[in-house]
Amino acid sequence: MPLSSPMPVFDGHNDVLLRLMRGKIPPEQAFLEGDNLGHLDWPRMRQGGFVGGFFAVYVPSENVGVDVDTLMTHAQYDVPLPPELPLASSQQVTVHMSSLLMRIERASKGEVKICRTAADIRHCIDQGKLAAILHIEGAEGIDPDLHMLDVLYEGGLRSIGPVWSRPNAFGHGVPFRYPSTPDTGPGLTDRGLELVRACNRLKIMIDLSHLNEKGFWDVARLSDAPLVATHSNAWEICRHSRNLTDKQLDAIRESRGMVGVNFATSFIRPDGQRNDHTPLDEMIRHMDHLIEHVGVDGVGFGSDFDGATIPAEIGDVRGLPRLVDAMRRHGYDDATLRKLCYENWVNVLERTWGR
Repeated sequence: MPLSSPMPVFDGHNDVLLRLMRGKIPPEQAFLEGDNLGHLDWPRMRQGGFVGGFFAVYVPSENVGVDVDTLMTHAQYDVPLPPELPLASSQQVTVHMSSLLMRIERASKGEVKICRTAADIRHCIDQGKLAAILHIEGAEGIDPDLHMLDVLYEGGLRSIGPVWSRPNAFGHGVPFRYPSTPDTGPGLTDRGLELVRACNRLKIMIDLSHLNEKGFWDVARLSDAPLVATHSNAWEICRHSRNLTDKQLDAIRESRGMVGVNFATSFIRPDGQRNDHTPLDEMIRHMDHLIEHVGVDGVGFGSDFDGATIPAEIGDVRGLPRLVDAMRRHGYDDATLRKLCYENWVNVLERTWGR
């Protein structure tokens, strides 16, 4: 069956900067000319209708000493979390990865833009440019006095997840544990609460996707911005600690917030398995559930491209039209598809950042 013309897709999360940092080809060349590795590069993005998204800066840990892929094929699993990372080395990696996006923007001759406003994103979509948001996934590179936050903000940072799954100075994340609720430990530290206040002052979006449940409610009580989880799914369908309960989803709706559906199969499948033989219908079940609880104006995509095992039917970014076609066959009309594919993200960022 022929694919429909690509609909614009704005995405809540990708890890292409980490992949490029680890690659052997100069990152600007690999991304802009295309390396056909992983899930993302600019030529393939254009084929798939990918018009922009959140580009994560993530400081990786050393090997945890277990075969995670094998572990996540078991009926139950609890992946050991790595320890906290030192500030100095985390800052080096944070600056390095942030500079990769800046160098890609500079080398693109106007085809890629680091967006600081919702108007920037709309302009890029209208002009066929790639709208990139500089995002921090885990604040290990932010010092306790938040000086680095100011520096990164001036460099374009507009979104931050206080934690990845491992603990840090700001709070505690959820482990990769199945089955499990997201209520897995203490929430934000005093420094984490101050980070939330600072992000509110600067109009930096706070990402809840890796926070545990207590941390989620800490942010919900303190923040004056919409509650946003860039790449999370419905716990009622897949009872993984990384997914959101209905109570959390209802709070996101009350704040006029947003959830991006994660393409990682271990957060989609009811059995929690990392297995790319996962039908697209399973993803759409999550969309239906999220729409029911958050509303049609508060759901989008949060692919986790280049950071997860995704359904084989999507494959890489060029497979996005297959997902959109499956959603259309499921019954989503064109107005709903536009909201889910890109409009909702732009609107929630406008509510968070201002115009």
